[in-house]
Amino acid sequence: MTLLTDPAAVAGLVTREVRSGSRAGTPTRIAVARRTYPTDQADLWNALTDAERLPRWFMPVSGELRVGGSYQLEGNAGGVVEVCEEPKRFAVTWEMGPQVSWVEVNLSPDGEGTQLELVHEAEVDPEFWTQYGPGAVGVGWDLALMGLGLHLSTGAAVDHAAAAEFHTTPEGIAFIRTCASGWADAAIGDGDDPTAAHTAAEQTIVFYTTVPEDGPES
Repeated sequence: MTLLTDPAAVAGLVTREVRSGSRAGTPTRIAVARRTYPTDQADLWNALTDAERLPRWFMPVSGELRVGGSYQLEGNAGGVVEVCEEPKRFAVTWEMGPQVSWVEVNLSPDGEGTQLELVHEAEVDPEFWTQYGPGAVGVGWDLALMGLGLHLSTGAAVDHAAAAEFHTTPEGIAFIRTCASGWADAAIGDGDDPTAAHTAAEQTIVFYTTVPEDGPES
């Protein structure tokens, strides 16, 4: 099953930006993704925050989705809800093991649709950034925003079996390549060396599209 007929065009629906920041005196890098969806603000807010709807395009979530409450995405990140201003803005910590970063989502009217702005800020190991650049986190969000768009277009759940194999298909590889290149350009816009940024993008592409080898037979 093909999720996308024109992966480059779908990847191009996202505007990408990279910023340098700091938290408590520690340098951070900030990945910003913006995409406008053809739905109203209330519907998009519901798709992003309703625990019954999230698994249709993202993944199951448990916990208390309120300010001060803790949440856990199945098999992925968890954290604490820090801000919730329905239907405009929410912010959460994004915690995986000992690593803590911060995600903020802002919704605003955009013509007949609604713009989603996702901001992910993290303290980044310089060696890791050199190896992968912003695409390490950015491409993951691109895939999520793609799934959200597929869900909103029909109201149906995304085919999760097809989504799990998407990164190995020609369409999936083209999508990931376009996204990673976009993140490299965004990093260059924030001052990164162009050659290093595009080298990191190529390594990000390999990371997302390589199928793990099976373990040794017992």
